[in-house]
Amino acid sequence: MVMSPDLDRAVVLGDEQAARGHLARICFKTGPPTLVGVELEWTVHDAADLARPVDRERLRRALGRHSPVTLDPTSPADELRRASAVTVEPGGQVEISAAPRPTVGALVLATEADVAELRARLDAAGLVLGRSGIDPWRLPRPVVETPRYRAMRCAFDRRGPAGRAMMYSTAGLQVCLDAGEPEHLAQRWAAAHAVGPPLLAAFATADRHAGRATGWASARMATWLAIDPARTRPVWSPERADEDPVAAWTGYALAAPLLCVRGDGPDWTAPPGVTFADWLAGALPRPPTTDDLEYHVSTLFPPVRPRGYLELRYLDAQPGAAWTVPLTVLAALFADPVTTRDALAAAAPVADRWRAAARCGLAERPLATAAAALFDLALTALPRLDLPPAIHEETHREIRRRRAAAERGHR
Repeated sequence: MVMSPDLDRAVVLGDEQAARGHLARICFKTGPPTLVGVELEWTVHDAADLARPVDRERLRRALGRHSPVTLDPTSPADELRRASAVTVEPGGQVEISAAPRPTVGALVLATEADVAELRARLDAAGLVLGRSGIDPWRLPRPVVETPRYRAMRCAFDRRGPAGRAMMYSTAGLQVCLDAGEPEHLAQRWAAAHAVGPPLLAAFATADRHAGRATGWASARMATWLAIDPARTRPVWSPERADEDPVAAWTGYALAAPLLCVRGDGPDWTAPPGVTFADWLAGALPRPPTTDDLEYHVSTLFPPVRPRGYLELRYLDAQPGAAWTVPLTVLAALFADPVTTRDALAAAAPVADRWRAAARCGLAERPLATAAAALFDLALTALPRLDLPPAIHEETHREIRRRRAAAERGHR
């Protein structure tokens, strides 16, 4: 959601040290891991003609009082009944951000209720939610226009069409996990990245776009890989495994080019190539503030982004209720330090194979091997999540099925 500048309450950042300190305070909040969250995003389609464009006004009427202000400036932007916030992305994708819960079972039950409420509203308007990570039928087209989105499009267009495809056609599944105790932060940070490629491969759903086979298992991730790497590449990699997470992230954020510079008018276009560090050094007419820095961080899109918690951003949207499976797998892998350590070890051989995962999925043998090992770990840790019996049984069965698919993938 686009927020208006609030420079009166913000604190001017005098130098890079002040900026790094502020980022460290807001992006890594350590302590006992107690909460888990999920954000679900979907493309939206006409129920009678999936390839028909859905315009802004139709979407606004369907969402009613839950419309975000980017879609309807007069909307109260009410949460759904179980406290999920509704947002709409620039291509008309609908996203719900569930309120974090202390258990996976509670999160699944509350989020399923909110998804059902959302589906009912869309169904009444003759609309349905998509089932994959990229629009299989339609070409990219804007639905919501804001100063942020116009500036984003301008910046991405300098590198080619991938930015528009990402903005207008993709849909993801984001899992949110606590950063954990200080002594476990580095391991959880590394594991959150390392398990990304094999789980991306295992849960890829985005092989068709705009009526064509793309040649990618996840064309959604392909678009992210083709956008400016200064804001989309992973912060952690095996080559930088010993780097402190806080230092790695603050360096990444300050070195990233500005995507937009907020102002009172409609044009938020940022000068090409100017980084936040450049802004701190005087590259723009006014000095940056803490509010500017926090907004800048919201324009960075690495596979794992720290926001006080760890936001795992690399999974494709899943069909129907299948989103509960990758959510539960990740929660199980991070259920205790020993399991997380073993997950990091299992994924380490493929921790940097993001492109291969997006291109080949489980057809890439090392990725399939790692995915099978991660599913084994998740099955072992599943009882520790204390899921309701019906959810436990269904999830256990589905993870076993996914594990079998991974096993077939590397034969």
